[in-house]
Amino acid sequence: MASDAAPSQLGNYEIMSKIAEGGMGTVYKGRNRSTGETVAIKVIAAATAKNPVLLQRFEREFLAARVLDHPNVVRALDYCGTGPHPFLVMEFVDGESIGQRIERKGALGEAESVRLIAQVCEGLQRAHKQGLVHRDVKPDNIMITRDGTAKLTDLGLVKDVEGDLNLTKTGRGLGTPHYMAPEQFRNAKNVDVRGDIYSLGATLYAMVTGHVPFDNASPLDCWMKKVRNEFPTPRELTPSVSDRVDWAIRRAMSAEPDRRPASCREFLEDLTGQSRTAPPRPGTQPAPAAADVWYLVYKDETGTTHTVKGNTESIRNALRDDLLGDPSLILVSRTKAGQFQPLSSVAEFRDLVVAPAALAGPASATRIPPGSGPQSGSMRRADAAEPFDPMGQSGGGGSRGSGRLPQMPPAGKSGPASGAMRSTPAGSTRPTPTTPSPVRRGTPPPSDDGGPPFAAPKASSRRIEGGKKGGSRREREPFDWTPILLGLVLVLSAAVGYLVLTR
Repeated sequence: MASDAAPSQLGNYEIMSKIAEGGMGTVYKGRNRSTGETVAIKVIAAATAKNPVLLQRFEREFLAARVLDHPNVVRALDYCGTGPHPFLVMEFVDGESIGQRIERKGALGEAESVRLIAQVCEGLQRAHKQGLVHRDVKPDNIMITRDGTAKLTDLGLVKDVEGDLNLTKTGRGLGTPHYMAPEQFRNAKNVDVRGDIYSLGATLYAMVTGHVPFDNASPLDCWMKKVRNEFPTPRELTPSVSDRVDWAIRRAMSAEPDRRPASCREFLEDLTGQSRTAPPRPGTQPAPAAADVWYLVYKDETGTTHTVKGNTESIRNALRDDLLGDPSLILVSRTKAGQFQPLSSVAEFRDLVVAPAALAGPASATRIPPGSGPQSGSMRRADAAEPFDPMGQSGGGGSRGSGRLPQMPPAGKSGPASGAMRSTPAGSTRPTPTTPSPVRRGTPPPSDDGGPPFAAPKASSRRIEGGKKGGSRREREPFDWTPILLGLVLVLSAAVGYLVLTR
């Protein structure tokens, strides 16, 4: 409602000042005249209110936010859908958005970024448990209070998993192109929680690097880069980013949804490397912290089952050095008699056995099948400050990037930074380092019977993806028949010409 005169009063609320303006309307700072409480009032423009679909989305935002009672989600207080200016009253957050902080300070630093995104994960996890998908997680939709608490806001695109109100149609990718999952470009209606996981990873990418992912790209170019996994890794832009956070972001931003974490809690485990348990119920004592002891069950090449134990670091060293054979066949438990589960289910070892989707090299040219991209009717050019809204609304409330161009990696370093895990071809279960790393001298896990430290037979010390003999296996490139076909055409043309001339 940029052209509309700002109302001085709405219902029982007095308008004090403008806070921000976005595609769905304008947000004002207001005051409840009865209680004196300071609130945020989101007002939809009178012209836009005549669109029943947009007005229904606006009401849906209130209904979704009202049922989410969580300290990391902005509360919805009141709603009025009648009159020339329908409005939504929300909790007022005295602070700034993460997008504004990135603009002001640049990269936030890894520790602060992980702390803030962990709080967003908690609020979003609650939404997902209640069957709601946000579909527009981005830095501008996360507010930071003066005491450092992160609060997720702007639920205007939220979707009920069980029953959609048909507010979105197949082919309309509601959301912001730079942060939304590639599958959301084509079918926002069917996007699930893993779409929010992608957006969380892209948001954290911007926080630790200070760069908007896929900046300066049209929606179509942005989608093509996403499906190819074509982006510089966080460590390439900011070398101080740790291997674990770099891996967690790349896994969350995998093009294929099934390669991403299945929940916000799993994404948070990826970031911290610590398994998380459900919080204790009110009135109950929290469970004591488990000792740093793990029991592993594996089979050697002769089929003999072994049980070994050790602490987290010694087991990680043994896995890095392939002392326990194929990690996809190893089971782990905290206790010898406990329930054993695959290594990929445990946060402490998941980064050594689960690979993100492969990053595209600079010369890669993934062919996009005709008709598989976003529908042309729903695509339009947008910059980093404009959300992708097929209704044609302005994007003043979209992602406000820092405006800096992403720094491209040096020549010869198109993949993850040296020493970081890189992804493997489909079917592989463990990534390999991009450069050979020296054998670690960490203590291998001792045997369970108290005997000498465990040493696997030499025959079982094999590498996934081809091992020490062949190195990493590469997917075979499709054979290009074009030169041969051109040669045959030239030969046939010459033969026909010769026959015509000799007649």
